[in-house]
Amino acid sequence: MEPKTSTIDPREVEQFSKIADEWWDPRGKFKPLHDINPLRIEWIKERLQVSGFRLQNCNLLDIGCGGGLMCEPFARLGARVTGIDASAKNIAVAKLHGEKSGLEIDYRCMTAESLVASHQSPAKKSGDSGDWRLETGGYDIVLALEIIEHVADVPLFVESCCKLLRPGGLMFISTINRTPMSYVKAIIGAEYVLRLLPRGTHDWKKFLRPSEIERELAKHGVQLLELSGMVLNPLKWQWYWNPKDLSVNYIMMAKKPQ
Repeated sequence: MEPKTSTIDPREVEQFSKIADEWWDPRGKFKPLHDINPLRIEWIKERLQVSGFRLQNCNLLDIGCGGGLMCEPFARLGARVTGIDASAKNIAVAKLHGEKSGLEIDYRCMTAESLVASHQSPAKKSGDSGDWRLETGGYDIVLALEIIEHVADVPLFVESCCKLLRPGGLMFISTINRTPMSYVKAIIGAEYVLRLLPRGTHDWKKFLRPSEIERELAKHGVQLLELSGMVLNPLKWQWYWNPKDLSVNYIMMAKKPQ
């Protein structure tokens, strides 16, 4: 049974569907994601290791997976990966690329709240090592990277993410802060001056402060553990982590209690 409310913003879905064919072009419209991907992967891997998580055989869910830029690396690292996205075109691109890469990833065109409503869980089918069912509350790791600023209903989105995370599981959220600096860099700079992103990719009013996300997580008993800013050095065109600079891009790790 589908939920009566939805996190889908049709304009956002249409925007990304139009450029879905460019997901795997490192010089295309998704170049910024290709640039930050190695940084995001290493940060998450390090936190998982420190927390005692082994990626091998972990059930990992990537919400708003797009063309699969995060799904594929984690599948190669041994995780059982599910990627969901509201854009059918994104999912089609992700499936095709995953098959060409020889990776077994469960891609589904659906929202987080729809997955919650489906009442299925990450548990391997009897006698089948490569497939699994999905059920509410069963994922060891939930990724929501560069997606929360595009949803229509933030409280519902966070609630759904929390329900999909198993007790003791870890959630990673990355997004853009709502600050004067982010308006200058992420909107004017990235979309109008440098043209790194198509105009209209982001709506500054939909950017979220870390405290706003933390508050939503706390409503569902999920605790923020770590927060760090991601900063671009424009001279070297290199991204690096700076826990003290949350003015534009940032990532957070949170945990659901046992």
